[in-house]
Amino acid sequence: MKKLLSAVALLASSLAMAAGPSIPLDKAPIDLHDKASLQNGAKLFQNYCLGCHQMQYQRYSRTFRDLGIPEDIGMENLMFTGEKVGDHITNSMPADYAANSFGVLPPDLTNVARVRGADWLYTYLRTFYVDDSRPFGVNNKVFPLVGMPHVLQELQGVPYQAYETRLVDGESKEVYVGIRTDGSGELSPEEYDRAVADLVNYMVYTGEPSKLESHSLGIKVLIFLLIFFVLAYLLKKEYWKDVH
Repeated sequence: MKKLLSAVALLASSLAMAAGPSIPLDKAPIDLHDKASLQNGAKLFQNYCLGCHQMQYQRYSRTFRDLGIPEDIGMENLMFTGEKVGDHITNSMPADYAANSFGVLPPDLTNVARVRGADWLYTYLRTFYVDDSRPFGVNNKVFPLVGMPHVLQELQGVPYQAYETRLVDGESKEVYVGIRTDGSGELSPEEYDRAVADLVNYMVYTGEPSKLESHSLGIKVLIFLLIFFVLAYLLKKEYWKDVH
């Protein structure tokens, strides 16, 4: 019965996502060359997301190496439950408990940026708002009827939907103008947007950790081909000189 309920909840969530967001998506400022951003994103994930979500296809050692984090500092600040540096990034929450608490097992987030897209994640994490009718007291503009709490609320503050009275087709109407907060967060709106960008940047990295290496290798291959082309062209001219 529990498995059936979980499946139904997962199907409902999938249908809600398939319907698409109710607002346009904002462009995520992704920069995989920004190590400071990636490091801050890793810190945010470990402190605010890992309690429920895992990255079971990403290893701590690979993360530390790619992000330029010394192992001793990474182990002291980003590993909380006695794992080894070569372990995958997992949490200690029992699967049955998580499924019962949220109605469905919180998904692994290793590849979430490849599945949902960076813009979706960036907008999603910035459009939670207070909704007392929901189990966790919040809803989301991108993912209506979301089944998770707003884990970054202490950073953002209490968010709410803001409306303004505007003249539309000759009539005064209340128009949605975005998410505002009560100012109780640890970060300013601009700082919160930057923090979310860092978190999404990190999740884009974990979706394809070899991307930076692939880009670097691709540039080297192109340089090699260019040099080889020049040498081949000069050699061809030398061979054909006698023919002509």
